[in-house]
Amino acid sequence: MSETPPSIDTPDDDPGSPADPPVADGAGESDAEREAISQSAEVLGRLFDEPITQLPEDLYIPPEALKVFLEAFEGPLDLLLYLIRRQNLDILAIDVAAITHQYIEYVELMKAMEIELAGEYLLMAAMLAEIKSRTLLPKPPKEGGDDEEEDPRAELIRRLQEYERLKHAAEALAELPRLGRDWFPARAGLPPLESRVVHPDVELDELLGALAGILRRAELNQAHQVSREALSTRERMLAIMDKLHHERYTAFEALFTLEEGRAGVVVTFMAILELAKEAMIEIVQNAPLSPIHVRARGGAQDDEEEEAYADDEVEGESPFADDDDQGSESP
Repeated sequence: MSETPPSIDTPDDDPGSPADPPVADGAGESDAEREAISQSAEVLGRLFDEPITQLPEDLYIPPEALKVFLEAFEGPLDLLLYLIRRQNLDILAIDVAAITHQYIEYVELMKAMEIELAGEYLLMAAMLAEIKSRTLLPKPPKEGGDDEEEDPRAELIRRLQEYERLKHAAEALAELPRLGRDWFPARAGLPPLESRVVHPDVELDELLGALAGILRRAELNQAHQVSREALSTRERMLAIMDKLHHERYTAFEALFTLEEGRAGVVVTFMAILELAKEAMIEIVQNAPLSPIHVRARGGAQDDEEEEAYADDEVEGESPFADDDDQGSESP
């Protein structure tokens, strides 16, 4: 026993009676009723999830309301190539009359649909008409010395072959992987890196090499002395400490007085070694084989200078820049 869809009773009211108020969402027909309606009649479409089985009587759709273009052509050569390939024709043996007829039909269709065509389409139509007329006209009799007349389709065939090669090359390039379309660069954030420059220790041979250079320069500044003053290592240590307390970093060469000769240089060097042994001074350099600097140790103040020294190194500035310039000057 088959079930029949439930009938919908409509009241026999006057045509001018007001329509029923709209029903809120969820309070209308049930899913079973909708399914029954869709099975009993052909559903043309759905509007707000309601099946439409017949078109309204006052519905009017103008002919120009909807235009669908299934093919898009880049130019007249593209259109000609499409017409030839659609009929599986060989470019070298095309039927100019048939292709011209189809081409002109397409141009007339575009004009009827009020679509603006570029001048090159109309130029190609005129060229096809000329080729068609030249192929249909009888050929004049050949004279003995004249060569064979060139085929009027030769130029068109050459342009079509060249365009087809370029089109295939462009399609091959378009299929290559493209940045932003087929693959994307990976970007990963890196944690901030804190770098600190570790200065190498000053070796004894480097001190001796610097001393040798100072001794050579001291020999050039020797002068005749009537009397020689006795030099004390302890006094020279006090003089060096007094000078280091007034300057942050002092170049190694700046601690020597070349006018005192070799004796003064040796006493000063012994005083520097003694101060370094007693941990009263520190001998540092910015990089291997770079100028040597000396500074006094000072407890908490020394720690503050170490922090400032590290900050200068991170910023790329050397605290020895000024001293290097002074120490590099020759007397």
